[in-house]
Amino acid sequence: MTITAPETRRGAPPRAVRRRGGVMSSAGLYLATAVAAFLFLVPFYLLVRNALSTDAEITGEHWKFFPTDLQWGNVSALFDDSSVPFARSLLNSTVVAVLHTAGVLLVCSLAGYALARIPYRHANKVFYAVLGTLMVPTAVTFVPSFVLVSSLGWVDSYRGLIIPGLFSGFTCFLFRQYFLGFPKELEEAARVDGLGYWGAYWRVVVPNSLNFFAAIATITFIGGWNAFLWPLVIGQDPSAWTVQVALSSYMTNQTVVFHQIFMATAISILPLLFVFLFLQRWLVQGIAQTGIKG
Repeated sequence: MTITAPETRRGAPPRAVRRRGGVMSSAGLYLATAVAAFLFLVPFYLLVRNALSTDAEITGEHWKFFPTDLQWGNVSALFDDSSVPFARSLLNSTVVAVLHTAGVLLVCSLAGYALARIPYRHANKVFYAVLGTLMVPTAVTFVPSFVLVSSLGWVDSYRGLIIPGLFSGFTCFLFRQYFLGFPKELEEAARVDGLGYWGAYWRVVVPNSLNFFAAIATITFIGGWNAFLWPLVIGQDPSAWTVQVALSSYMTNQTVVFHQIFMATAISILPLLFVFLFLQRWLVQGIAQTGIKG
């Protein structure tokens, strides 16, 4: 008796061809990832290389992959510079970014939850007014905001740096969209147990939304740490400078201190790398749960 191989489906490519196509697509994916990783890492290499070099090596004609003698003294020189209180600016940026993040999470999450859950006939109008704030350029509000902050005596203070930026229309929008997709059954069960809107928000919604809160916190912290224009306007005294304002002081019309700029930049991005590396999992999960679909 003769045994014949089963016929393949009409039009289906051979298994070897499919395997070869899969390998080639995987190789192309890995190649694209490697190229992207290289392009992203090049700026970090240049930053570290120049931070540990002298100005002559940075601006010299002959390029070296790494300087012959690593200038670790640039670190102590940076913090010993009396003209720029860099250590104080790091402390200011940390306080401002942390308190700004906590305040934005509290204010915007409460506003978003109220717009999503509390029945109110003008809720949509309020929501559209919040969206309308996104169309106003930030620079337009600088003068009236500064006049208000100055009249309150908040110039060169943490209050002036933090409080005016506690409300974010876009963050409020994200929280509202997320809470619209939050399971109502959990809140209804909380109300059966006698909890009101605040109790349901604090004891049910927040503990079950930590991924989303972590994602918003990461984005807000990075934005608060990198803020430049408003801290430049409010922090007129060097003791109130944030790290971004301190970085700008190393480059003036008369002088440019290259090794201090690169060293200060390298140190200033360490908190951002720490936050991103430890919260990236929650960042991806939280963005996936924004619920912008409706």
